[in-house]
Amino acid sequence: MTPFLTELTAALGEKVSLNEAVRDHHGHDMSRLPAHRPDAVVFATGEADVVAAVTICATHGVPVVAVGAGSSMEGHTIPVKGGISLDLKGMNRILAVNDADFDAVVEAGVTRKQLNEYLRDRGLMFTVDPGADASLGGMASTRASGTTAVRYGTMRETVIALRVVTASGAVVETGRRVKKSSTGYDLTKLFVGAEGTLGIITEVTVKLHPIPEVTASAICAFATMEGAVQTVVETLQSALPVARIEFLDEVAVQAANAHAGLGLTVAPTLFLEFHGSERWVAEQSEAVRALALDNGGADFAWSTRPEDRARLWKARHETIYSNQSLRPGCKTYTTDVCVPVSRLAEAVLEARREADTAPFPVKIIGHVGDGNFHVGYLIMPGDEGEYAIADALAERLYQRTMDMGGTFSGEHGVGVSKLKYLRREHGGGVDLMKAIKAALDPQGIMNPGKLGQEG
Repeated sequence: MTPFLTELTAALGEKVSLNEAVRDHHGHDMSRLPAHRPDAVVFATGEADVVAAVTICATHGVPVVAVGAGSSMEGHTIPVKGGISLDLKGMNRILAVNDADFDAVVEAGVTRKQLNEYLRDRGLMFTVDPGADASLGGMASTRASGTTAVRYGTMRETVIALRVVTASGAVVETGRRVKKSSTGYDLTKLFVGAEGTLGIITEVTVKLHPIPEVTASAICAFATMEGAVQTVVETLQSALPVARIEFLDEVAVQAANAHAGLGLTVAPTLFLEFHGSERWVAEQSEAVRALALDNGGADFAWSTRPEDRARLWKARHETIYSNQSLRPGCKTYTTDVCVPVSRLAEAVLEARREADTAPFPVKIIGHVGDGNFHVGYLIMPGDEGEYAIADALAERLYQRTMDMGGTFSGEHGVGVSKLKYLRREHGGGVDLMKAIKAALDPQGIMNPGKLGQEG
């Protein structure tokens, strides 16, 4: 055993695992990227464990990669340089809920479903909902989004303050539990989206919202993809505050039907949700329904019972798992991009046109209310020819998106797989990112091989 592992084990005891199966489990995420086994896994149960582990890593110059629920799609938590995987799932306490101020303070390992279950009886909800039951620390680190972002915002707008363990093992608080502040640099926003390359988030303070009086969900199938996307654009231009407006192309609908037994018409489809008073929901939904009908949409099929709504959105959130129903044994080469809403129809239609040239199934879904959509190339593992085709399609998708004034990731983040596009989007801004990284982590031990060190 190396001096580093000896010191780590002496300090943290049974919280350190050298077991090969455990290390293998922490060497990959949900992405298509190859696994890298860490040298050890540390299961933290409190901030003191994080401080101890990071301090020892800093002393020995050993990489440290924080891991939450492991639901990353771009390789954020793969320890590409070895070192330790710092598993934060055991830091799952809800520390405070301030009902009158609509905020909560939680440890980094708390998941979105866990928090919402706790909040339900208080009439409150946490609104950011990526498809997976992700941890809030990981969601903050990747600046996550989800189906309700069109109404309530992403983690960028939702995180109020953080506690972070820096690369030296020091603990800093990045903000106060207030709606605004004009004191100092905005350190909270610096760490939100830093993907664990500047420090380890141990505690998150987030905004909450009241559970609406009425919630109604609807499905609307369209004759054409253009009609579905145009309905989204017109809904936003009309300032209609829909809570969710999600797009599935016919390939995605076919997969959802097979996976969840939804029985939907196989056509470009919008999933919608409206929040508010009974009268307000009726007015919103009627206005959107009229737009949909004008664009070749069918009449709304409503899901008003809670169990029906839950089934509908569960099918939407599990869309990545439904891929196996289309092509058993496949691996999804998944992408996400975000464009200005005015370019949305053009971007989605061009992505579908190119997808139709592929020799494998390709599906398009998206949180299109904020211009964000996903293209999934369903390729077979180990087929280098299919991988090359998917890579070329994704390359053209990213470049086309940036040419439209968009970004090569509106939700998934950069991780490993998209790092090569960072300079293409940000230009000289990448050098500033590197300077920040070097200042806060001079040894480069925080999630090395990711943001701030490459690109």
